[in-house]
Amino acid sequence: MHNRSTNLLLNIGHAIDHMFLLIFATAVTTIAQEFGLTRWEELMPYSAAAFFFFGIGALPSGKLGDHWGRRSMMLLFFFGMGAAALLVAVTRSPLQLALALALLGCFASIYHPVGIPMLLQGAKRPGWTIGVNGFAGNLGVALAAVVTGFLVKYVGWRMAFAIPGVISVACGVAFVLSAKAETAPPAMRKATQVELPTGVLARVFIIMTLAATSGSLLFNFSTNGNYELLHERFATISQDPARLGALLAGVYTIASLAQLVVGRLIDRFSLKSLYLSVLALQIPFLALAANADQWTLYVLQVLFMIAIFGAIPFTDAMIVRYVDDRMRSRVAGMRLAVSLGASSVAVWLLGPLVKQAGFSVLLWIMSGIALTTFMVVSLLPTAPSTQPQPA
Repeated sequence: MHNRSTNLLLNIGHAIDHMFLLIFATAVTTIAQEFGLTRWEELMPYSAAAFFFFGIGALPSGKLGDHWGRRSMMLLFFFGMGAAALLVAVTRSPLQLALALALLGCFASIYHPVGIPMLLQGAKRPGWTIGVNGFAGNLGVALAAVVTGFLVKYVGWRMAFAIPGVISVACGVAFVLSAKAETAPPAMRKATQVELPTGVLARVFIIMTLAATSGSLLFNFSTNGNYELLHERFATISQDPARLGALLAGVYTIASLAQLVVGRLIDRFSLKSLYLSVLALQIPFLALAANADQWTLYVLQVLFMIAIFGAIPFTDAMIVRYVDDRMRSRVAGMRLAVSLGASSVAVWLLGPLVKQAGFSVLLWIMSGIALTTFMVVSLLPTAPSTQPQPA
């Protein structure tokens, strides 16, 4: 078990991870104008490398987390994220921006395979711990909307990267003082739970990875596109980035509460049936939003983001349920490398897809992705009730 300040910083790290990756999506229109581009869709593909490395980088990050140590990797995360954000703030062209964002994605890849397993070490209520951590991460998404909107309006997009960058470095200093040195890396410790048959683990891993990939597609399409969706469908306030950012922050804050509810339910009910129930809500809400606008769209946006955010804790819960702590970072890294690496295509496609077909087509595609996720998760074997929990 970690002390409270370490747990707090690990949760703040999740907020930083998601916030930093989405600052660009909120500021993209302003950046495009400064760089001489006529439409935000033309600049959006330049952030695809950040999300690609965010995914593929999870593989070495997970291996290093288990074999080198999770504390050391988290220090690299905090200081690296801060430095990369400051580098983004001084870029002068789309290519420089793309390279700096790619570096940011590399450091961002550390958190999920390292920070979450570190937080879960010895957790008595893993579902609740995952829920609180997910809530913190999605508050970071909300902060990306509201903080970036205000900073862009009052001090410019460069400070929207620079100020959070300095905060990340400060968190790194606090983590040095708070987190205790590890006596041994996780891979060298004793097992804490009984290993399941290889065939069962392989089946769970495949289903978990496929579901995480489709879930990540929905997450990337929604979080990177929601601001411009509101901008298009909410004409009465679309010229004020601060008001749009505040509205979007409201969506994410409300939706983030779903993770707390789901986290508590995971500790009490069947993982599979609960997961399917959440996924079933995504399909109609996304479909209904396709042709909605103004406040109707806003309500549906809240509802489909509740369902999208509510599905996030389940992959981490599956890892806790089936995988021993000695190799959780590696398993999480492999899953994330595939799912996030593949889903980075969503960021690359978002601008061109919306430019050619519009948000209505995008939302119908997202509804189809949600249906696919539901069918994949229906193949998940029911976890035995006697499955040991981590000590």
